[in-house]
Amino acid sequence: MTETTAKTVLVTGGNRGIGYAIAQEFKAAGHNVCITYRSGEAPQEFFSVKADVTDSASIDAAFKEIEAEFGPVEVLVANAGITKDMLLLRMKEQDFIDVIDTNLTGAFRVVQRATKGMLKLKRGRIILISSVVGLYGGMGQVNYSSSKAALVGMARSITRELGSRNITANVIAPGFIQTEMTDVLPEETKKQYIETIPAKRFAQPKEVAQVVRWVASDEAAYVSGAVIPVDGGLGMGH
Repeated sequence: MTETTAKTVLVTGGNRGIGYAIAQEFKAAGHNVCITYRSGEAPQEFFSVKADVTDSASIDAAFKEIEAEFGPVEVLVANAGITKDMLLLRMKEQDFIDVIDTNLTGAFRVVQRATKGMLKLKRGRIILISSVVGLYGGMGQVNYSSSKAALVGMARSITRELGSRNITANVIAPGFIQTEMTDVLPEETKKQYIETIPAKRFAQPKEVAQVVRWVASDEAAYVSGAVIPVDGGLGMGH
């Protein structure tokens, strides 16, 4: 994986938030960037394909479209995810199932499909976007935390299976990031969150994106099965 050669990069859920910032970062580095999105508008600056990570046929169709245009996916960023927060005793079983199906099984679907092309190429980078709460925990987030924690086991199992094929699998665990979601929080709530972060601020999406780009580079060729926090020290030790 060289920085001077354009690679085919796929970012799932790349039309907003962290996913969009990651797609922008790879495009700025000169790569062929593709995104999938389930709802909302498709960014014009990327090769955008509407797809649903909870539907294997939809994912397969998206990959075929991307492969016809750019060839096999060489860098996969599994970013698509949802939240359905609720305290444990009030959480509906379906809300747990839905979050797991999107965040965990959805990642499995795209990873499994991407590795077919990576094995033929004998190279690849798999990057799973987790969260600090995957290891740190979060009130009202039993479903979300479980889905994000499980990505660690996924990456490490992939590393053991495919590490000898020049394929790496790593986890990025962002903390509080300044996005549309955090922008609408009451100021007092933001202040309370910031007080828990040693860096005393939220991260910018680009700060996560830069780490993702590095993990996909030649410089990180010997990094695999790692969990890399981008959280200002919030979850250290977890």
